[in-house]
Amino acid sequence: MSHRRLTPRDVENLLLDTEPWLSCDDCFELVDRHVEHLLAGDTTLPAMRRHLRGCPACAEEAATLVVLAAQETGQDPAPALDVIGSGAP
Repeated sequence: MSHRRLTPRDVENLLLDTEPWLSCDDCFELVDRHVEHLLAGDTTLPAMRRHLRGCPACAEEAATLVVLAAQETGQDPAPALDVIGSGAP
C-alpha cells in the first residue's frame, strides 16, 4: 500500500472552520446567486466561501459557472475566481 504525505494545503483543508455549515446540496442551490454576487464584487456569502474552500467538486462547479457567466457579460472572471480559490476550470 502506497501512502502520500500530507501537503501543507491538505493540513490547512483538514483544519478549516466549517461554520456556518453547508452541504453540497445546499451549495448547489445557492451557487448561481453566489456567482452573481462574486461577479458584482460582493463576497458576503461566508458559508459559500467556506464550503467552496473545502470542497473541490463544488469549487470546480462554481469556477465553471463564473467563467461562463463572465464570458456572457464580458467581465474578467479572475477576481471572482480568486475568491473561490480554485483558479480557472
